[in-house]
Amino acid sequence: MNTYKDYIKQIEERKGQGLNPQPIDGAELLSEIIAQIKDVNNENRADSLNFFIYNVLPGTTSAAAVKAKFLKEIILGESVVEEITPAFALEQLSHMKGGPSIEVLLDLALGEDAAIAADAAKVLKTQVFLYEADMALLENAFKAGNPIAKELLESYSKAEFFTKLPDVEEKIEIVTYIAGVGDISTDLLSPGADAHSRSDRELHGQCMFEHNKDMQNELLALKEQHPDKRVMLIAEKGTMGVGSSRMSGVNNVALWTGVPFSPYVPFINFAPVIAGTNGIAPIFLTTVGVTGGIGIDLKNWVQKKDADGNTVVDADGEPVLEEVYSVETGTVLTINTKTKKLYNGDKELKDISAALTPPKMEFIKAGGSYAVVFGKKLQTLACKILEIEIPQVYAPSKEVSVEGQGLTAVEKIFNKNAVGNTPGKTLHAGSNVRVEVNIVGSQDTTGLMTSQELEMMAATIISPIVDAGYQSGCHTASVWDDRSKANIPRLMSFMNDFGLITARDPKGQYHAMTDVIHKVLNDITVDDWDIIIGGDSHTRMSKGVAFGADSGTVALALATGEATMPIPESVKVTFKGEMRSFMDFRDVVHATQQQMLKQFGGENVFQGRIIEVHIGTLTADQAFTFTDWTAEMKAKASICISEEETLIESLEISKGRIQIMIDKGMDNDNKVLQGLVDKANARIQELKTGIKPALKPDADANYYADVVIDLDEIAEPMIADPDVNNDDVSKRYTHDTIRPLSFYGGTKQVDLGFVGSCMVHKGDMKILAQMLKNIEAQHGKVEFKAPLVVAPPTYNIVDELKAEGDWDVLVKYSGFEFDDSAPKGLARTKYENMLYLERPGCNLCMGNQEKAEPGDTVMATSTRLFQGRVVKDTGEKKGESLLSSTPVVVLSTILGRTPTMAEYEAAVDGIVLTKFKPSQKQLVS
Repeated sequence: MNTYKDYIKQIEERKGQGLNPQPIDGAELLSEIIAQIKDVNNENRADSLNFFIYNVLPGTTSAAAVKAKFLKEIILGESVVEEITPAFALEQLSHMKGGPSIEVLLDLALGEDAAIAADAAKVLKTQVFLYEADMALLENAFKAGNPIAKELLESYSKAEFFTKLPDVEEKIEIVTYIAGVGDISTDLLSPGADAHSRSDRELHGQCMFEHNKDMQNELLALKEQHPDKRVMLIAEKGTMGVGSSRMSGVNNVALWTGVPFSPYVPFINFAPVIAGTNGIAPIFLTTVGVTGGIGIDLKNWVQKKDADGNTVVDADGEPVLEEVYSVETGTVLTINTKTKKLYNGDKELKDISAALTPPKMEFIKAGGSYAVVFGKKLQTLACKILEIEIPQVYAPSKEVSVEGQGLTAVEKIFNKNAVGNTPGKTLHAGSNVRVEVNIVGSQDTTGLMTSQELEMMAATIISPIVDAGYQSGCHTASVWDDRSKANIPRLMSFMNDFGLITARDPKGQYHAMTDVIHKVLNDITVDDWDIIIGGDSHTRMSKGVAFGADSGTVALALATGEATMPIPESVKVTFKGEMRSFMDFRDVVHATQQQMLKQFGGENVFQGRIIEVHIGTLTADQAFTFTDWTAEMKAKASICISEEETLIESLEISKGRIQIMIDKGMDNDNKVLQGLVDKANARIQELKTGIKPALKPDADANYYADVVIDLDEIAEPMIADPDVNNDDVSKRYTHDTIRPLSFYGGTKQVDLGFVGSCMVHKGDMKILAQMLKNIEAQHGKVEFKAPLVVAPPTYNIVDELKAEGDWDVLVKYSGFEFDDSAPKGLARTKYENMLYLERPGCNLCMGNQEKAEPGDTVMATSTRLFQGRVVKDTGEKKGESLLSSTPVVVLSTILGRTPTMAEYEAAVDGIVLTKFKPSQKQLVS
């Protein structure tokens, strides 16, 4: 947006969409607006005043810098605007959240005009987004005897920016709205197909409930009927927010049901209330905390028990649920933040203390977790300058230490990376811990939101604590359309300047890399003790421990190099028995979920916990297939326990791939990538010499559960089925329905196959090539009866396949091969019965650019089976996304249906699908 005239034109266009003017973030436009404000006779002056006061994004946007400068002129009397008094100008600055506004306020507070200095100091005492450079100014002024500097530092040392905030109201009246029955995917709240609009919050808000206007109008009507209450969005008989962190989903909920953050910052709301019968998905719950919201585990449906206390099951062996209390739409309830209970009138329904812990109450009071994180940092810096002890203002971090109890793998990692805890104290699960973060990943459909969050935090450079930050281009890899051309170069430029390694070079000097972000993060993680934060639910590395996060938590990790969270409980997964030769490791992954549910009577013991999988002998590439799927298991994260030799092999693979990135010219001036290679070499040396063995839990560590997977039980390929026609709506579109291939009797029609996403590795591409050769040898030709879309996860894999001859095999049988010199400008809507070799990236799994044809039955290697994600419904047929191994997908497209076991075994004859065997070593210390 370059001129006021362009802005007015855009406003008219947005009116046609029912939208307000887009918030201003550019300096050029705002400078023109200010010129019109100064011209008292300008015909656009009234509108310009309105835009200036109410429609400028805060933080470090270039517009914020221009706004802060003009407000300073008004406060100093250098400019006079009748409608903006100096007092109102200061109020405006107080809502601008750091960066240029802090610079102006500090200049005024440390200036020579005592009255202005006092007024500016009053505003500064309410601010938390001050960085080291800001504090250095205060420190120098304090040491020079400036009384305002001393006053500010003393205020910060007492955390008055927090303590003087209003207390959280004792009673929060809510009215319920059931958004769906069963698990609710974040796609319902923020569809992947609308990813392009996430940074335009008002526009993105229109996609709430997947653009279902009836539901949106019901919600508006409910709000109108209960203007004094907040709406609580509910997943009845399910979990809220499965699938991804999706900050945009929480933003949408807050936009429709929450509280405005500031009268001067449009479309940014906070304090949403969200609930589920089975609670909130772990990473989505973190996102709720970012916005100062409340996430409640209702448990309003429970498994029915007989007189002997046994679970009652139906004809299919599924537990029968009975309602404990009703939360039907329109029910008025009360959250009592003192008793920490949920009430219907005077009747107590549920203890919700887990939703209202002391740290979460602080997030609610402060309007979000950022203000608390930065507030604690600011208090610490002030006390250090004043050389005083830090007063206990915030709730002390919960520290759980069990004498004589060993440590799980995650407990060991958290203890190693913890900061700010009691020195020398060993922490166990349940402790709240600040930890330093090694690797941070930002993906491209949330990256624009992350950049906005960084601007609003007034952050300008990546924390030196972070080993590496990476900005991907994988979610927009399929189609280089006008939206991508407008958004992605701008994102890459911002992140490159911020200090991240970027998939696309803003200078255009290296080839664009659309590799799947999780694969890149898996490669650049070069220590099994690392902590990784990434802007996607599948940030689950097979080295270290990785947490998928919302765009804001990613921004916080980039800016501070830290994350704060409880140490989760762990579930130990080990294996016994022997894999059949015709089984793929993907079948082991699905069987793990199936056998776990069977062992624990339908209870998902993985949900919200760390899965510590004793993988032993599988390298990081193959092991990632397991850790990646743990998002679908609803786990918080996962950790692979490997043998030393396997870990060394994985680190050597990582080194090689990082070196390729360096050779392409992707390293920056700080030599971040070279630093990772050096770190990998050091870790390999530690492993070889025995100085520091591979990460292992203690033999006497405590686990929530032990799950033993019997490989002998896996007799045929396993398929995750969305079960779209289940009579019980709550059982549809979960990842818990795992079926053997024989269930389909070789008769289920398959309309499209997809081999790709983060769940596949180089081995899958080689399996595909060998299967095509096998089928040609057996039948004389390869003929597809359904389309097969293949998207390798990385360019490295494509290059390696080319070098080894497998890519030529794939090209031979394909009808389309991607061309980087002429990328697709439009999404494909129709498919022919042939093999498509697509550009590396997410492709169909993301569902934001390309999809299967509506109503298709898709067989895919990916992770997503949610309604509408990969394939939409039609009026006649529901779209289905079944998830399976590469061999099953390939054979299903050649046959146009699910194969029989005989057909499957013939197709994989002679192909080594996996070499996985349970480790024979004791993987404990």
